[in-house]
Amino acid sequence: MSERTGVTIGVLALQGAFHEHIARFASLSASASHVTVRSIAVRRPDQLAQCDALVIPGGESTAIALGMHNAGLTEPLRAWIRDGKPVWGTCAGMIMLANTATGGKRGGQELLGGLHIQVGRNGFGSQVNSFECDVQCPSLGETPFPGVFIRAPVVEALGAASSDASPPVSHSPASMQNLFPDTPVQPIAWLPPASNASHALTDPSRIVAVRQGRLLATSFHPELTTDTRLHSYFVQMVLASA
Repeated sequence: MSERTGVTIGVLALQGAFHEHIARFASLSASASHVTVRSIAVRRPDQLAQCDALVIPGGESTAIALGMHNAGLTEPLRAWIRDGKPVWGTCAGMIMLANTATGGKRGGQELLGGLHIQVGRNGFGSQVNSFECDVQCPSLGETPFPGVFIRAPVVEALGAASSDASPPVSHSPASMQNLFPDTPVQPIAWLPPASNASHALTDPSRIVAVRQGRLLATSFHPELTTDTRLHSYFVQMVLASA
């Protein structure tokens, strides 16, 4: 894809804010002269096969997991991740990509896995605790990114799962747990530091976006803003992945 002028990005369209992601990618294509971005809704394995990259949108992670299972997409998506293809998970999508998630329903839920983090579902609180906050993301420049947090997950641990996780806990399959052992998880965005928070950048609970190779995850909803910098960042990831 070194000379590529177009990419096709699939957005998992089973539940959640998939329309908004498709619209953001469409606006990128309309404004960019050097690359054409085509975004399609993915509801079946044959649609996934048409894509260069995939977005798992925000929504309700248990509903998304059930929808993937019913559509026969769970194992194709795991194979996609194992093959090292680009994936971006936002909010519920971050939960689906995590190797471990806490705070779910009793009995846990099905995760895709691959991303070496542990997240807590609804880590910032319930729906009434949703908030908007400027996010520090140096990869996008000095201007903060407008973070929209809706029942957002919180990063509880990078790398190995925390040993003091409270039940119920969901784990991805063992086959997904140890992917990409030589590729570390890199935090790329943080909540602004609280007063006297000298270790804000190393406190996992303040990390709101991570990248591990071709896996990207944000705990907030970039698609619910008019700022397309993260969508552009993901397109550049896709172009660089060839």
